[in-house]
Amino acid sequence: MDLLTTVHDGLVNWLGSGLLDASVWQIVVYALVMTHITIAAVTIFLHRAQAHRALDLGPIPSHFFRFWLWMTTGMVTKEWVAIHRKHHAKCETEEDPHSPQTRGLGKVMKEGAELYRAEAKNAETLAKYSHGVPNDWIERHLYSRFSWQGVALMLIINLAMFGALGATIWALQMVWIPFWAAGVVNGVGHFWGYRNFEAQDASTNISPWGIIIGGEELHNNHHTYPTSAKFSVKPFEFDIGWGYIRAFEMLGWAKVRKTAPKLRQGQIKPADKDTLEAIIANRYEVMAHYARDLRQACSAELARLKAQGEQHSARWAQFKLAKRWLHRDADRIPAELQAQINGARAASPVLDKLVTMREELRQLWTRTNVSAEQLVSDLQAWCQKAEESGIAELREFSMRLRMARA
Repeated sequence: MDLLTTVHDGLVNWLGSGLLDASVWQIVVYALVMTHITIAAVTIFLHRAQAHRALDLGPIPSHFFRFWLWMTTGMVTKEWVAIHRKHHAKCETEEDPHSPQTRGLGKVMKEGAELYRAEAKNAETLAKYSHGVPNDWIERHLYSRFSWQGVALMLIINLAMFGALGATIWALQMVWIPFWAAGVVNGVGHFWGYRNFEAQDASTNISPWGIIIGGEELHNNHHTYPTSAKFSVKPFEFDIGWGYIRAFEMLGWAKVRKTAPKLRQGQIKPADKDTLEAIIANRYEVMAHYARDLRQACSAELARLKAQGEQHSARWAQFKLAKRWLHRDADRIPAELQAQINGARAASPVLDKLVTMREELRQLWTRTNVSAEQLVSDLQAWCQKAEESGIAELREFSMRLRMARA
């Protein structure tokens, strides 16, 4: 009877507090650290290193991340990489595995994991987009073959350490990636936020501080420069994943292959082939600068109307909308606002000229059947027209262009 009592009491104590008898705060810290490591594994190993080849990881972090993801997510590297590469290749189309633009934000937020699992069964996707992923013995015979056993092991470890509460911690770990990655990044990151660049999709930066999701918050930056190992591009942005990568570099555990290009500038000179190459290589940054000048021109029009006492006029409303939307590409402006945006352009020769010349500038990298010599000539003509336009924003922008260096 005493033995049964002892066993019973021991079982009750274990269920109540586990082997560690940890405090609430210790349990909270443990859960946050564990889930953050999982986030780091996804963004550094699966996303930047495997899917985009933005960096090479040494064997120590690579094997650690593979083992960690096997235990905490059950995701198969081959499947994740293939699905993500297809997302970039077919972004915002019906073939995109998880675009909120085609499937709806609610569906991607609520059913992101289900969309992932459905696409993982597509043999064509795996065959076409999974090249270069690990295919060694442990991948074939453990991580890919027995994907659920890893998360089962994690459950056992949590139960042993924390008792019955370990099941709650395990459940949190299991929903962490589906919620933040499959839901927030793939959903909100293509629906709401700010944009530094007019990428060819609807990607947005959810937050300038990439801490909770390891830097994945800077999603517009990533879609603009998908092969960059660093997601932050503005001085006010922070990418914690990049901080870990730099630490790995200092330890000799990683080698960065590519980061986003940076537009260099020198003295003002006539536009030449070097200028053209710099503009094309940094076209997203160039257009971001142009968008800033376009917004400034809208502000100047609003200031003029305010000085005339027209704050409540129809034209004021048009220019307010123009300031918000005119710097965006035409296909990103809501159709219901197009008439008012066109009205602002019609009412302002300056804005109309800026938009027209923006499209002419864009042709420098969209026309593929024109020789480099002809493109240089076109660039020179564009700069001359801009500087003779009488529009201060165009003149200053053109002079900055002529400072560009490859």
